[in-house]
Amino acid sequence: MEVRWLEDFLALARTRHFSRAAELQHVSQPTFSRRIKLLEEAMGSTLINRQTLPLSLTPAGEIFRELCERITRDVRDTRDRIAALEAEVSARISVGSTQGLFSHFYQGWAQDAGIAERLQLNLNATSWVGEQFLEALDSGECDLVLCYWHPDLPWGGRLTADSYDWLVLARESLVPVSVADDHRHPRFALPGSPEQPVPLIAYHSRGFLQSAIEGHLARSRLTANLLPLNENTQSASIKALVKQGFGMGWLPRRMTEKSEQFGSLVRAGDESWDVPLEIRLIRLRDTRSDDLLTLWNKLEEAYAS
Repeated sequence: MEVRWLEDFLALARTRHFSRAAELQHVSQPTFSRRIKLLEEAMGSTLINRQTLPLSLTPAGEIFRELCERITRDVRDTRDRIAALEAEVSARISVGSTQGLFSHFYQGWAQDAGIAERLQLNLNATSWVGEQFLEALDSGECDLVLCYWHPDLPWGGRLTADSYDWLVLARESLVPVSVADDHRHPRFALPGSPEQPVPLIAYHSRGFLQSAIEGHLARSRLTANLLPLNENTQSASIKALVKQGFGMGWLPRRMTEKSEQFGSLVRAGDESWDVPLEIRLIRLRDTRSDDLLTLWNKLEEAYAS
């Protein structure tokens, strides 16, 4: 039984005439009559008294009409609600974010900026690395990208003012951390030595952060003697291995603050080893989305200073 058959029956109940009802439903009269017959067979009862002029409903038909009105009304209301929901979802602005920023920055920032309800996080983005974020902007897979930024990013040359707009939302830094020994000193401390290099839980070379660390170390007055043991794309994975005592690693300060507060991690070097970062929000300069432009203008005003 289909909803349109119920609508056919209601049309017939209103017009009391097969041909006029068929015309209202935009079907041929034979097709219309066949649908009414199928309804009667499905209900196991005669619904239309065909012996009267005009046609009339049988007592069973009157009961069935009430059911049809209720069902078609519910279907119509539900269809309208779904359409409104889909319109609301389509109006949301899609954001791609690294997993670390989503966990430790995105939600609080979006709430504080009063725009959380207008954003839709693209969960696929938590597995993207490096240049894939700009590729997602270029292809329209997301409208905004929330990411770390450092001048030493290998694909940084692609981020030009001709193609993209960006806002600096916050400053961040990568902090070298290690588990502590019994005296609350780092078990693995920078800079190490050629004879005893410091075991390192590193970032993946294609990600955002490893190139920033390497660039910072290249400019450091001290030489870091490191022994990379492992590569990860996610800060959370590095933090887990560092906390288990496999080596030291650089983590975003926001991720270490709670850990340092409760004593599970300590600094593996002084602030000269900290790697400065920016947290940027990026969009394509050429966009036709009025919703995105309105949101962007609001954020530009908030972060103008």
